[in-house]
Amino acid sequence: MNELPWSRRQIIIGAAALLVVLVLAGRFLLHAGTARAPTQPLPRLPVASTPPAATALLVVDVVGAVRRAGLQRLPQGSRIADAITRAGGATRRADLAHVNLAAPLADGEQVVVPARGASVGASALPGTTAGPVHLSTATTEQLDALPGIGPVTAQKIVAYRQQHGAFRSVAELDAIPGIGPARIDQLKGLVAP
Repeated sequence: MNELPWSRRQIIIGAAALLVVLVLAGRFLLHAGTARAPTQPLPRLPVASTPPAATALLVVDVVGAVRRAGLQRLPQGSRIADAITRAGGATRRADLAHVNLAAPLADGEQVVVPARGASVGASALPGTTAGPVHLSTATTEQLDALPGIGPVTAQKIVAYRQQHGAFRSVAELDAIPGIGPARIDQLKGLVAP
């Protein structure tokens, strides 16, 4: 038999080429069966009839006793519970009894998750500097504390919100029986959508 002589150079080049092929094949096989885990748990959302690309996103600021406070992007129609989930969930110190988890979200809203023992509800009182009452998330008690809004009208606001979704503007209050332009002018600066 006539053997072809292999030079030392050819053996080194062949071994290097084989090593490159094995490394690339190993990387491909190693990553082929694994998927990257998302960095944030995704909220469970109902199946929409529109494609996901056409869904409008809300941007809300989640602060307080949550694992990852900050801006969160959520699909239109999301609830406060979805925003807290997107922020990594509530911490052990969170007092969720003071949060309406079922309230719909509005774009640009701030979701505050208070810690146990923290003062709650001060923002609902007129004249405080904590900020306006958000019509899309306020409880009937917070709405009742507003000037000219009693318990019956506060319940009408909540019922309207449940039927029509989050408020887009303060002017939408005009659709609620018992609230007219004069009352809306009185509430300007005290309420926000």
